[in-house]
Amino acid sequence: MAADARAAALGLHAGMAVAHAQALVPDLRIEEAQPDQDAAALARLAGWCLRHISPLTAPCAPDGVWMDVTGCTHLHGGEATLLEMLHTRLAAAGIAARPAIADTPGTACAVARHGGNPVVPPGQAPAALAPLPPAALRIGTDAAQSLRTLGFDTIGQLLAAPRAPLAKRFGGQVLKRLDQATGALFEPIESATPPDLPRTRQGFPEPIATPDDLARATALLAERLCEKLAKAGLGASRLDLVFQRIDGAHQAIRIGTAAATRDPAHLIRLLTPQIETIDPGFGIEAMSLAAPLTARLNARQTLSELCAPSHAPDLAGLVDALANRLGPECVFRLAPVESDVPERALRPIPPLAAPEGANWPDRLPRPPRLFTPPRRIEAMALLPDHAPASFTWRRRAHRVRRADGPERVYGEWWKTAEETWAVRDYFAVEDEAGQRFWLFRRGDGEDARTGDLQWFMHGMFG
Repeated sequence: MAADARAAALGLHAGMAVAHAQALVPDLRIEEAQPDQDAAALARLAGWCLRHISPLTAPCAPDGVWMDVTGCTHLHGGEATLLEMLHTRLAAAGIAARPAIADTPGTACAVARHGGNPVVPPGQAPAALAPLPPAALRIGTDAAQSLRTLGFDTIGQLLAAPRAPLAKRFGGQVLKRLDQATGALFEPIESATPPDLPRTRQGFPEPIATPDDLARATALLAERLCEKLAKAGLGASRLDLVFQRIDGAHQAIRIGTAAATRDPAHLIRLLTPQIETIDPGFGIEAMSLAAPLTARLNARQTLSELCAPSHAPDLAGLVDALANRLGPECVFRLAPVESDVPERALRPIPPLAAPEGANWPDRLPRPPRLFTPPRRIEAMALLPDHAPASFTWRRRAHRVRRADGPERVYGEWWKTAEETWAVRDYFAVEDEAGQRFWLFRRGDGEDARTGDLQWFMHGMFG
């Protein structure tokens, strides 16, 4: 059924008879296969992917997971970032995986299992498939071996061969898989829904396609789902709206919220603008709305809130609107980090995250905009502690009218040896036009080990 890396190095492979394997490796360790437990584990993995990656997810036995990430990649920073994140998180859980993204499920499966660029550009499925073996088409061991016997070593050779002889010898399965992989034939993914997933569904006697009809159905589903969540004492922090077309295709909208909610009006405001991204084709025959990520939500107002109501503005609606339009990675706030080095003194956190207890250190004002890395500039100054009299920035000369400083910052010697003697002297300067800049000199002018006395632009005020 399977062989690990050491067994493969000894010439063993899946499908080999046990007696043959033991003849090659007398001290071979064999474990009893447990296909039912393997299938249950794969279903749990598909459920995790549904909650965190894509609303259209299904197991692909024996060891794969389908995910339709159309419209979801921007929520993860793009396709390449999504694959890197998926690979990293699965590896942290002890799961070895080879993810791939392509226009069609067949191409993604072939590339993931048989190698190639994990991100296949749109329209490049035939080129990505061409160097792969026929077995990558999921046609079965016997058919793949027969094709190899006939001299078809790659899928590219199959694409160039006449179709009639292939259909006569192998039936329609080989051509069907070939057409599905290249996109000539649509291959649907039947999404699997975990039984404990809060979900509501609505079918239509006649297909609907207009934006107004889709919006009304969305509002109905949101109200029903919020009723279910209220009964369970839950709030949704992620919603998946799935559209089932009459041709069998599925399209989905995924939105997230900064804080768990079951306010139907708020959820409708987030979902309705996304409907314009859906292609209804010849009509939508069913829609479903699910909450893959939920959290406990207390429905009662506390006595302290009744006696002393909070007048703090509720920013959750604004944060949700911005995050679903721009992407979650574009909406954040900055939290302080205990570090004197400016570029290490802050980190992004979710906009509504609870306070972490850290405070900004008491120091001279820092500019709201920092350059990463600092930009090299030419400056004229008197050593050792004088601010620059003038400097050149982006091919423009600036004469300094006022300056504050220096503020000395030492390197963090416990992190790298290069920072043991590192010194920066920072100055906040204002030029004759009223522009304010944050400059630093690398080194103290007394010891060559502290720096080379070059000047850098690190930030701008205003």
